Amino acid sequence: MDPILLKILVAAVVAFVISAVIGKFLVPALRRWKAGQSIKEDGPTWHMSKQGTPTMGGLMFILATIIVVLVVNGPAILSGDWTSVIVLVFALVFGAIGFLDDYAKIKKKENTGLTAGQKFLLQLAAAILFIVLLRKCGILSPNLYVPFFGVELHLPWVVYLIFAVLVITGTVNAVNITDGLDGLSSSVTLPVCAFFAAAFGWAWVKWQQSGTAGMAVFAAALFGGLVGFLLYNHYPAKVFMGDTGSLFLGGAVCGMAFALDLPLILILVGIIYIIETLSDIIQVTYFKATHGKRIFRMAPLHHHLEMGGWNEKKVVFVFASISLVFCILAFFGVMGRFPAL
Repeated sequence: MDPILLKILVAAVVAFVISAVIGKFLVPALRRWKAGQSIKEDGPTWHMSKQGTPTMGGLMFILATIIVVLVVNGPAILSGDWTSVIVLVFALVFGAIGFLDDYAKIKKKENTGLTAGQKFLLQLAAAILFIVLLRKCGILSPNLYVPFFGVELHLPWVVYLIFAVLVITGTVNAVNITDGLDGLSSSVTLPVCAFFAAAFGWAWVKWQQSGTAGMAVFAAALFGGLVGFLLYNHYPAKVFMGDTGSLFLGGAVCGMAFALDLPLILILVGIIYIIETLSDIIQVTYFKATHGKRIFRMAPLHHHLEMGGWNEKKVVFVFASISLVFCILAFFGVMGRFPAL
């Protein structure tokens, strides 16, 4: 077996076990700490039964990812390969922003934590620092590779920086919006993690650039951690990931895309995040323009489908399946790039 494949498998399995074991202790602890989720009153009425379900369960896959990345990638990190650490810290910064938001919600006993302005400014600062650091470390180029077409768009650095910051803040919040049903965001993100594990692994095999092997481990660890988390988050959920988990996930997905120097691939692998966010934007815009009329029964799209009779399990299965198909498509869209490098 190829060493990189073995590392990927070990990372996924070990992260799964760690996440599952942490959940055994974390879920009861969150209940004792009364870290219950407050449900929005303007959401589906049947979701009110979820009131009080423990939140911040994302700590399971966050801790699992940290442990596996640092242990499995330890020798490479000590040798100076910091790519996986940079991405991990970036995701952790977003997770910390989510933690502050969750903590504020729990303390106030309502579904409002940090203000939108506070979250945006924190996310903006994190995105700028991350992109500048990747650029300084030579991991990122100010060029956009277009999947399937095999061409690169050369952009001025300032233009690329603005583009990257908008993509990051938009994607992170899109992942957060997708986290609205039991197991939805985690199930949709599993194929995304699998794609990045395969893409980084393929890149390492083809051109063995520093960082790609470590990032394959990062993606695999997050995959395994999410599977462990789903033991507690599948319908009916015993715990929610909270903004702690969803913002970490968003940061991790963006971090992997930019560490691979392929931000445009987010259009494919993040198709569900995009659809969910667009449904929200369209609903709000149309509502304001028509003074009260709606296109969807309720936004985002997963609530519209629920209101149309779909149960949560069906929505999660269909959305995860769509994510899987587009992630497979994305892999074939970028395979041709690596031999050229």
